[in-house]
Amino acid sequence: MSPTKPASASDLEPRKGSPSRRLSEDEFKRRFLNQFHDPAYGRLQMELSKLASAAWDAYANSRKSPNTRKAGPSFSDPNYDLAIDWLAARDAVSDAKQRYDDPNGPIHLLLINGSPRSEHTCPGEVSKSYRLLETAKAALEQQPNAKVEMLDLSRLASEYGRHIHPCKACFSTSAALCHWPCSCYPNYSLGQIHDWMNDIYPMWVEADGIMIITPVHWYQTSSPLKLMMDRLVCADGGNPDPTSTHGKHAREAKELEMKGWDYPQHLAGRLFSVIAHGDTEGAENVRRSLADWLKSIGLIPAGPLAEIDRYIGYWEPYATSHAAYEKDPAIQQEVRNAARTLYEASAAKRQGHQISAGADLPQPRKK
Repeated sequence: MSPTKPASASDLEPRKGSPSRRLSEDEFKRRFLNQFHDPAYGRLQMELSKLASAAWDAYANSRKSPNTRKAGPSFSDPNYDLAIDWLAARDAVSDAKQRYDDPNGPIHLLLINGSPRSEHTCPGEVSKSYRLLETAKAALEQQPNAKVEMLDLSRLASEYGRHIHPCKACFSTSAALCHWPCSCYPNYSLGQIHDWMNDIYPMWVEADGIMIITPVHWYQTSSPLKLMMDRLVCADGGNPDPTSTHGKHAREAKELEMKGWDYPQHLAGRLFSVIAHGDTEGAENVRRSLADWLKSIGLIPAGPLAEIDRYIGYWEPYATSHAAYEKDPAIQQEVRNAARTLYEASAAKRQGHQISAGADLPQPRKK
């Protein structure tokens, strides 16, 4: 991409003004120790006090990434200290890309359950989204050379230490500040750990085809699905070299972007299917917004049969919604058809028969 219109030094100066969120030592330790309310910790007060002091030291000195190594010759600044966690995530993404590029490998299909509901937490019942996903999985497992992987986002609500931390909107400061894969987490000094996205990025990279099944929550996608979507912003224009901005150096990132940024689409070319279901309202809008998002980051619609919005138990009691699903063989068959369409499109693309008209045309506007 050619350089953009020159900007003045003041134009590139990062704006400041939001209040500090730094905690006092007493407040920090109160919050830290608040996670140890179970009586089992009662006899460990001395040990917990020592842990709280160590955690305060990490927080007070802002040790976000305490374990690093020199970046090495493949980066623009070989002497920059890169986080070991980020390097491991980058290697996992690279390995997944090799599997995606292998013409002799299986056709990788990623199925994503967007519902937070399961019987393993407060609702006490599996979600209809998960049951729809199982229907799709059964259909895909019958296809030759298909390898199916399931990403169940309900685990965020039911599994210990499973998190997707929120996007910090680095991209809005500068595209070059948004690293691929995301380098914002883990942040050990703030206790922002156990971030699932470093496992999720390779799933998306490896996949030939991706199916998302989600319920409607207040006219929108579910909160777990939206968390994942926001953290995938780095796949659409993200910077694969954190040393080029020396970590999160906003001014350097702005200057780099203004020299000309190519907005690499790291997931471009994969096929997608979207299924949105509701009980009263919003299914069409959710299906459309998901499809628009996926197309905007470079994915390709698998075909009309792969995009579905339906109502299950329309204006009927929630208590009998699963019974309504079981009495609706049409939606079950539509999901099977969507899965088979996704597989057929992925297989055709692998063989060079899937054509996306206009895909190679240069775009006059970048992100």
